[in-house]
Amino acid sequence: LAAVVPAAAPGAHAAPAPGASPGPALSITVRPAPTGLTDARKKEIAMEIVSSAENSSLDWKAQYAYIEDIDDGRGYTAGVIGFCSGTGDMLDLVEVYARRRPGSALAGYLPALRKVNGTASHRGLGPGFVKAWRAAATDPVFRRAQDAERDRVYFDPAVAQAEADGLRALGQFVYYDAIVMHGPGADPVSFGGIRRTAMRKARTPAQGGDEVAYLNAFLDARKAVMRTEEAHADTSRVDTAQRVFLRSGNLDLDPPLRWKVYGDAYEIPG
Repeated sequence: LAAVVPAAAPGAHAAPAPGASPGPALSITVRPAPTGLTDARKKEIAMEIVSSAENSSLDWKAQYAYIEDIDDGRGYTAGVIGFCSGTGDMLDLVEVYARRRPGSALAGYLPALRKVNGTASHRGLGPGFVKAWRAAATDPVFRRAQDAERDRVYFDPAVAQAEADGLRALGQFVYYDAIVMHGPGADPVSFGGIRRTAMRKARTPAQGGDEVAYLNAFLDARKAVMRTEEAHADTSRVDTAQRVFLRSGNLDLDPPLRWKVYGDAYEIPG
């Protein structure tokens, strides 16, 4: 009897006959998944861009000792992310440091910091406080405390909300920069209010909206808030920085990056 050879199942690929030449190799290009700001390199980029606006330098790690009153009604502004004596975040930071370094010179200013919280006053602070801040900035414990408070109050909440809204790295940075300048509150001139205004104009990607359209709406809302404060009336950190990346379609905030803030040009190479 002749052997019965079953037909190949639909869609099956028959083995090549002995001696037959193999067909062309299948070429598959695997692109890496986009990374957000939780990626170490992207987080470093975010810190550098914020520092270009806050300190006119990409060297954000040189800012632990920075302290001055920039006349924005928030008292002293200091450290790697602009902790303010009038907004509570500086008080929280110094309390953390005082628990880790009891008896430090900076800890001695806690009573004064509690009294000026919510105001632009320097009462009880002054040159002695500035000196104590700069001295503490040489202590790795204080630098780690600054990093941790920056992440707890600003970076982590901004990235978490952006991820929930379906935003990629650029959108996460847009949220972070806004929360740094305007604070994490829910009132109309804080981050929460800016986001609500934007969501009345455009849907987030998580809601099925277009990412570029939503980010433009958010930046429009933020600029309107910035213009209500004389100290923040220069909107170049939006116009010639974040919008540059948005217009180029760089939603993953991939280097090389070129931008300007307050007329100064910056670059992060690829």
